[in-house]
Amino acid sequence: MKLFGWYRMLMRNPQSRWLVIVGSLLYLISPIDLSPDVFPFLGQIDDVVLASLLFSELFQWLLGGNQLEPTVNDKAQPGRADDMNDPTVQTVDVEAVSIDEEPTRKRKK
Repeated sequence: MKLFGWYRMLMRNPQSRWLVIVGSLLYLISPIDLSPDVFPFLGQIDDVVLASLLFSELFQWLLGGNQLEPTVNDKAQPGRADDMNDPTVQTVDVEAVSIDEEPTRKRKK
């Protein structure tokens, strides 16, 4: 989810985690929103998106412990779509060879 990747990286950074949590909670209870809550459905979209992001990251942090800490090279994870255009990612070609446990031999009579 690249759209909210900046939010996740801020939550995973120990220095800015509490600022993001407090800021998100203040935004949720504040009467000032990107889309006002006066509109029946459209007013709650930003609140629902922010609350779901906040709670999913909080639960991952509380249940997962150190798994949310950012890695040194978070970009070089295998299987990512942007790896194809990244010249630093190296690919290793491997030729697989099947080895039989018992080779077939002709028995002499």
